[in-house]
Amino acid sequence: MNKPLLIEIGVEELPAIPFLKELPNIEKKWADILEKNRLLSDFEFYYTPRRLVLWHREFQVSQEDSVVEQFGAPVKIAFKDGEPTGAALGFAKKCGVDVSELDKIDQGRGKVLYFKKEVKGTHAKDLLNDMINEFINSLNFGKSMRWGSRTDSFIRPIRSLSILLGEEVVEAEVFGVQSSNISYPHRMVSYEPFSYTFAGDYFCKLDKNGVILYPNERRERILSQMKDIEARHSVKIDIDEELLEEVVAITEYPTALIGKFDVEFLELPEEVIVTSMKEHQRYFAVYKDGVLTNNFIVVSNSKTDDFGYIISGNEKVLRPRLADGMFFYKNDIANGLSNEGLKKLTFVEGLGSMYEKSEREVEIAKHLAKLFDVEKEELIEKAVMLSKADLMSEMVFEFTELQGLMGYYYAKLAGEDELVYTALKEQYLPDGEDSELPSNKFSSTIALAYKLDNLMGLFSVGKIPTGSKDPFGLRRASAGIVKIAIEHKLPVDLSEIIDALASNYKGLDKKQLVDFFNERLFKIFDVNPSVLKAVLGSGETDIYKISQKLCALNPIVQSDSFKEYSSTFKRVANIIKDVNLDETLTIDESLLEDDAEKELINKYKEVTSKSYETYDEELDALFAMKPELDNFFDKVFVNHEDINIKTNRKHTIALVYQAFRKIADIKEITI
Repeated sequence: MNKPLLIEIGVEELPAIPFLKELPNIEKKWADILEKNRLLSDFEFYYTPRRLVLWHREFQVSQEDSVVEQFGAPVKIAFKDGEPTGAALGFAKKCGVDVSELDKIDQGRGKVLYFKKEVKGTHAKDLLNDMINEFINSLNFGKSMRWGSRTDSFIRPIRSLSILLGEEVVEAEVFGVQSSNISYPHRMVSYEPFSYTFAGDYFCKLDKNGVILYPNERRERILSQMKDIEARHSVKIDIDEELLEEVVAITEYPTALIGKFDVEFLELPEEVIVTSMKEHQRYFAVYKDGVLTNNFIVVSNSKTDDFGYIISGNEKVLRPRLADGMFFYKNDIANGLSNEGLKKLTFVEGLGSMYEKSEREVEIAKHLAKLFDVEKEELIEKAVMLSKADLMSEMVFEFTELQGLMGYYYAKLAGEDELVYTALKEQYLPDGEDSELPSNKFSSTIALAYKLDNLMGLFSVGKIPTGSKDPFGLRRASAGIVKIAIEHKLPVDLSEIIDALASNYKGLDKKQLVDFFNERLFKIFDVNPSVLKAVLGSGETDIYKISQKLCALNPIVQSDSFKEYSSTFKRVANIIKDVNLDETLTIDESLLEDDAEKELINKYKEVTSKSYETYDEELDALFAMKPELDNFFDKVFVNHEDINIKTNRKHTIALVYQAFRKIADIKEITI
């Protein structure tokens, strides 16, 4: 038998950020508890800042009856001379019955003790109290708080609890709060609770009392109102998705409103205004013809017919925020970019100050600039030494997420070269999965120096990612290095860079870092892992060349014809497994007896004598040797009794394999 089940946990206003971090886990946690209690059924989860709601349209009123089977010791051990031994007595006690009530069953290896019991399903209302408490305690919001005289804690005080099974209030208690059939309306409607007798009554009364329970409905209401504002004012609202989810989480009856700030504040960099509005006030930025305006959008949680005082109140609150930003900005401009303060700012214990980090980055950047043939190489040192200077600015102290960006503005105002100030803005790119990349080789050099110093420096002092923990973002740094190298076709060779700069990183285990980096490649490149293993098996360490080889080889491996190629080249690998492919191999053409081996060596010479513009062309030419190889295997006996002929024939095959191995070690590929 099924009945509707409605659970509402009433709380004081939930902080949006920790709640949204836990939100993806909430439904699974309840589903796991349902499954554990044999009450799994479909449900929906809703929330407002003051309530968590679980809604089952159909919920089992009790568990299904079940059968429990238990197996004990072999009968010959359980009884001796017809009397029960300790094994039989212990099994009977475990089953909660007398020995006489035990059965015997043959499982194919002799009879054992057996007990079967039918267990009647427990009524759901006898389980729900424990289930709700387990659910509440499973939620992880980071920080929690205690209230009153309680010693337990939750993210915010729990003020009400309702568990309605059909029309029956199920007895339960959470944090000292007894279950009932009451809930609370929007605060601007009333502070008094309302009661309800069934789920439909609850949903209806919430709606009448100014609470939009469904987060999707609140989201659509906000977006619809924003569209109306855009149409009325001929503007474009920047809908930041994270901010949108936050305002959905902190409102019960949202209303989007447009306000404005003094136009003089538009002198500030756009990012300062947008960040200040978003971080401090949860406002959305407004643009017209692609230019930031002195308007903002605030999403009110008020239930009123007059929003004028709300708009003016928010305008009044925003002004001092922007005034602070203007004060910081003008002070920073007056003080100029200086990196002297970095000498007192520690990077990581064991790696010195941020100034010393910058000095190490200079060495890396200079080394890379020569490899990359960077334009205006003489500006590299200046760009690196200025790159972290804005960490000492008042603006970045207030808004840490603007580091790099403020350096860009201050360097630009100071008249620095465009390459320099652009590099300051782009030094941390890419900073996310879908992030932009540095726009040119100069900026890429600065960005790579930052990431490479992080990797080499942190590995040298033992700050190495373990499991899912990566506090310094070294996995992200590795991915960034790969993306930059591929985007700008740069010869980035981690092994070579470590060798060139190892003196700056005492204690760095090169193999450990290279292995870590290569492991990341298997996550970064979307190819058959064995194809990447084959390319790495060629000894290639240049990131860009690795990517090019993968782009050329992977489509061939994915083709239907590769199985035929694979069988041929695995045969090659088996024949030459005792040949040292790292040696220079020679062929004595006077020992070539069969036409098939002569044709193969001639084809090999033809293919390897040419130069190829791409790995695609070279692989096509190499794989085109397959007919000659197959003919060789059909007609030539490799293991000739004459050791010289045998060696000569193995070297013929090995030369072909060596040519392939310059691109990839084909034997590593599995399909």
